[in-house]
Amino acid sequence: MSDDKPHDPRSTGAEPEEDKKPDDKKGGDKKEDKAKKKPPIWPFVVAAVIVLGFVGVVMVSLFVPHSVVGTDDARVALHFATVAPRVSGQVVEVAVNDNQPVRVGQLLVRLDARDYVTAVQRATATLQRDEAQVGDATAQVRRQPALITQAQSTVPSAQARLELAQQNARRYRNLAATGAGTQQDRQQAEATLKQAQSDLTGAQAQVVAAQQQLAILKADHDAAEATARGDRAQLGQAQLNLSYTRIAAPLDGLVGQRTVQVGDYIAPGGALMTVMPLSAAYIEADYREVALRHVRPGQHARIHLDAYNVDLDGVVDSLAPATGATFAAVAPENATGNFTKIVQRLTVKIDVLPRQPLARLLRVGLSVETYIDTHLADVAAADRQHPATLR
Repeated sequence: MSDDKPHDPRSTGAEPEEDKKPDDKKGGDKKEDKAKKKPPIWPFVVAAVIVLGFVGVVMVSLFVPHSVVGTDDARVALHFATVAPRVSGQVVEVAVNDNQPVRVGQLLVRLDARDYVTAVQRATATLQRDEAQVGDATAQVRRQPALITQAQSTVPSAQARLELAQQNARRYRNLAATGAGTQQDRQQAEATLKQAQSDLTGAQAQVVAAQQQLAILKADHDAAEATARGDRAQLGQAQLNLSYTRIAAPLDGLVGQRTVQVGDYIAPGGALMTVMPLSAAYIEADYREVALRHVRPGQHARIHLDAYNVDLDGVVDSLAPATGATFAAVAPENATGNFTKIVQRLTVKIDVLPRQPLARLLRVGLSVETYIDTHLADVAAADRQHPATLR
């Protein structure tokens, strides 16, 4: 009988399954909420470690001195020669091409030399004429002492005639006084005396004139020699100008910036090309002034060439005497009251050590990175011990 009655869940105290499901859902939601409220801790630990590591690296880089100081504000530099003509003329030959290696003394450009050849010939003819005048002046100077001697030889003869004339005049004067001689004879004797005196004076004057003529001839000779020296100088200049029509390489290097072409008429001083001795290339590295505390000449440097990703060895040559701002076209004016302290950069010259095959890859203007091994040298202490040392 009891089996036929419907089962009442409430009579047994058991809850229906439908009533149990909501409670089960609430319990599950609570567990999920707890799981969401407790995220993993390891990401925060990793982030904290990264931040602390970054701060530590920054602090070390700022406050711990480093033996090696580097900069990427560096470039390849070079003192090159600008080839320019010393005389004007038309270009008849250009013997080199762009980027061609040349040796010192090698022909680069040749100018039309005909005008300069004519100038040399004209100067040569002028010199020959004036040298002939020098020879004539020399001969006259050598001849003049003989003329002086000849003039001096007439003086004793004139003196002898004068003495005879004086004796005759005295004799005829006495005869005329006693009446033994005529008045005419006396007058004739006195006239002869005066003539003899005049001849002696003339002979003595000729000696003086001949002696003074020697000084004049010597002066003419010196003037002729001076003219000849001037002609030699003009001839030398003409020959120099002729040699300047052949423009040669002043040093070993590569040709760059060639602007000359056959047929151009060029004037003195105009740039034709440059010759760049790449074997003498060096590095200009602009270091922050606070990085130069331990940098001094002679320290080893590593040069990284960006273009080819190669390293070269170098040595610190010197430090510039002033910062780049000092040589700027518009110099900074710090006396206006709007001063802001900015760390300046000072150029360090680094020489590339010889006997490095890869140094041939250097080209002027290429960017490089430099790293100087300072060994934490105490530069200030060394300068205090040697105050006269200039860098």
